[in-house]
Amino acid sequence: MKKYTLLLGGLLLLFGINACTSDLDQTPIDPDLFTEVDVYKNAQEAKGALAKLYAGLALTGQQGPAGQADISGVDEGFSQFSRMLFNLNELTTDHAVVGWGDPGLPNLHAMNWGAGNDFTTAMYFRLSQVVSFSNSFISNAAVLSDDAEVAAYIAEARFIRAYAYYNLMDLFANVPLVTEITTALPEQSNREEIFAFIESELQGIESDLKSPGSNEYGRVDQAAAWALLSRLYLNAEEFVGQNRYADVITNADKVINSSYSINTNDGNGNGSAYDELFLADNDTNGAQNEFLFVLTFDGINQQTFGGTTFLTHAPLGGDMDPVLFGVNGGWSGYRTTKGFVDQFDYAVTERDGNNHPVAWNDARAQFFTEGQNYEIETIANTFEDGYALAKFKNVDINGQQGSDTSGDFADIDLPLIRLAEVYLNYAEAVARGAGGDMAKATSLVNELRTRAGAPTITSADIDPDFVLAERSRELHWEGLRRTDLIRFNLFTTGSYLWPFKGGAQNGRAVESFRKIFPLPENVLLINTNLTQNEGY
Repeated sequence: MKKYTLLLGGLLLLFGINACTSDLDQTPIDPDLFTEVDVYKNAQEAKGALAKLYAGLALTGQQGPAGQADISGVDEGFSQFSRMLFNLNELTTDHAVVGWGDPGLPNLHAMNWGAGNDFTTAMYFRLSQVVSFSNSFISNAAVLSDDAEVAAYIAEARFIRAYAYYNLMDLFANVPLVTEITTALPEQSNREEIFAFIESELQGIESDLKSPGSNEYGRVDQAAAWALLSRLYLNAEEFVGQNRYADVITNADKVINSSYSINTNDGNGNGSAYDELFLADNDTNGAQNEFLFVLTFDGINQQTFGGTTFLTHAPLGGDMDPVLFGVNGGWSGYRTTKGFVDQFDYAVTERDGNNHPVAWNDARAQFFTEGQNYEIETIANTFEDGYALAKFKNVDINGQQGSDTSGDFADIDLPLIRLAEVYLNYAEAVARGAGGDMAKATSLVNELRTRAGAPTITSADIDPDFVLAERSRELHWEGLRRTDLIRFNLFTTGSYLWPFKGGAQNGRAVESFRKIFPLPENVLLINTNLTQNEGY
């Protein structure tokens, strides 16, 4: 155990989080989970260690919802991975504003963050931890790699590490590329090297991953690797200056032709099939057939103040009824901007006396408008400015509350990659002239629109800008918007403005270096091999 924690602590130091992970040097509360001798004595025990890799993205420590944190020195609740993914990739865009004044949080929507921002720092630490845990698992599980089941475990660990590096590359660009346990301070890598590593890893694990749909729910398979490759190639021009849209089509086709399917079951008729994707029983109501990579949550056994507990409570306030959301109250924080609301202009069926939209015939327009203002005059402490968004509900298809009867914690699982995204990856690559089949692209988009009750389109409607808008409508608040806007050169420029972009009420352009977040200040102090990203 001492050897293990020493090596793990050394690797965490390399990533610059030694000061914020002191408790990782303590004795784990469950020796069977972490001791090198016991964990890797057979496949069943190794599976428990693999679970920790998945849990590293969903939870925050050894005790839910907080306590015995994996990373100390940062608020445990806000440092949960998907909560950080939302704040960095959605709050920085037209999809969200927040009235809370936590240090560093208002700076995200105002797009004036610095290298000491608590939220960018927390994300760097969290992803670095996922890499560290993955490296350790991959190294130690190698003693059992002759077992086909363990070989699949290792492939899954390599996928999780590749996913972590995808986000590190996307968010921070020039991070160290560390793939084994070592005590040497790493040199700085760049996007080209990290891109090549992710690509090679995802291609290299294909034969060891289980076939599509054959793994346990919550664990990845071949389709998840193809889907992440399609996302990687979709952004290749921004990441490495290469047009890889043809590869988007190749990998998206593999997923589309696999066993996964779009959820079209509308349950008992209380909501749309789109709604079911984000309900408490989305692991069994048919939505699970669309999830390629998902974080699982349970209101009793997998508690966190991040995850879908955050996504249910944080946007709930004003006149919204918590009972309908299966929780005991709202946190009155997040709402959206008219920039996002206006994506549904074609679907408006009713306007108020000020000619502002208040009803739509697209199920993805999940806006709560009663008591809410279309225009945002002020952000801080004013939940009523901006429409609320009712996407995540901790109830099942029958309207019954999730398992935590106190209403504190949610059961909703959170898809990190789902089939609808792959459909839109394919459509965008076709629209950009990379080949493929335009009729098929149109059919895929219409499958999503039909599910939502939106009007269908023709092939003449499909161009890159249309697909970008469709991605916003279909995938909002799922952690993709910032990357999408960057790909279209809309994130920092004045070509597209939304309320309070850049801190201005009507929006303004910001510096182009904001497309990448800064490396944390204390990381640079620990590892002098690293150079800060430009502009910071």
